[in-house]
Amino acid sequence: MEPRQFAGSSTGHVRRIGSGELAYWAFIPNPLPPKLTLDTELVNVLDEATLALGRLDGIGSQLSNPYLLIRPFTRREALLSSRIEGTQAELTDLLLFQLDTESLGERDRDVREVMNLVGATEFALEQIASPGGLPMSLRLLREVHRRLLHGVRGQERTPGEFRRSQNWIGLPGCLLRQAAFIPPPAEELPDLLGNLERYIHQPHEYPLLVRAALVHYQFEAIHPFQDGNGRIGRLLIVLCLLHWKVLRCPLLWLSAYFERHRDQYYDHLLAVSQHGAWREWLMFFLRGVYQESVDALRRVEAIMDLQQKWRDRLLATRQRSAKALKVLENLFVWPAVTIPQVQRLLGVSYRAAKMLVDRLIAAGILTRWQPPQVRPRPRWFVASELLEILAADTVNAPSPGQSENHRAAGGQGEAV
Repeated sequence: MEPRQFAGSSTGHVRRIGSGELAYWAFIPNPLPPKLTLDTELVNVLDEATLALGRLDGIGSQLSNPYLLIRPFTRREALLSSRIEGTQAELTDLLLFQLDTESLGERDRDVREVMNLVGATEFALEQIASPGGLPMSLRLLREVHRRLLHGVRGQERTPGEFRRSQNWIGLPGCLLRQAAFIPPPAEELPDLLGNLERYIHQPHEYPLLVRAALVHYQFEAIHPFQDGNGRIGRLLIVLCLLHWKVLRCPLLWLSAYFERHRDQYYDHLLAVSQHGAWREWLMFFLRGVYQESVDALRRVEAIMDLQQKWRDRLLATRQRSAKALKVLENLFVWPAVTIPQVQRLLGVSYRAAKMLVDRLIAAGILTRWQPPQVRPRPRWFVASELLEILAADTVNAPSPGQSENHRAAGGQGEAV
């Protein structure tokens, strides 16, 4: 890390650590909040992001059973957040994991990392929602981190504990002195994390979406864990929005946006540290909130329409029994099933479960799924229409200020 690149920073300072050939420079961010000027353009983008998020939260609060959507949305987020860190897995791999873990083969390690993030995310959401759960706190983040790294790559890096040694950020395999960014030394963490926790809990004049962007930057600049900081930091955004009651149902997730614009995501975070480029980071972040709010709203509407269409199909075929509807509801939790799973779900015989699956196939709800290079047993069935909605990269949400009839410009490396 070159200290001269941070010489003009208003967001922190660099400090020389050690001496001689072993010396290096680390960046220590200032406590939150910074002094910001919210100009007219930024406020306009903020307003559009806030309205889009409000529309999403409104439809989420109307769902009779929001769990039906929360679970598939959290799995999609875990997949994309892990992909930003280089983990290679697809949604179909997660389906395989839940149906038959022995069929994963060489993909097993990556998929287990994603499923660990799923479990850690669901734990955090349960704690935030429960009156008796862990509050929004450093303690909660440590427990989430412990679950994230349990039994997978990084498990030797003190899961559930803040680091006691120096870490750094750079190309894979780079040495400390080759790093692009070196976070503060471990002895600075108690004060920095204490300030971060207080800022999350104390009221402040900045709008809550702006505060979420500040919190995410600060967490990434501190980089308090030896591993897993990016995944925890992106989860922290949603936890803050839930804690502040901006969201009542966790349907907004930003990793899809960050993954599409990965280079810009990292560049904006680094530019805040190097040049105090808060405005550029806030614009980028708020555009992401807008785009992903619109995208999530369209997915929710598509899923609700599909749910009604499936119910109508069952009614038309005179197969709309309570058991069929229960299987239907379970498919919205996760769009893949085996006959033994239906048997356990309903408490019926294998023959009865098979007959019900056959009826759902006849209604065009389930299709037989045989992934390549996996064992042929048990037979797997997927809700292909629902899987397509969940697996789609984007539903072409426009950028703030653009007409809903025009797609947003952008792809990785382009302006957003």
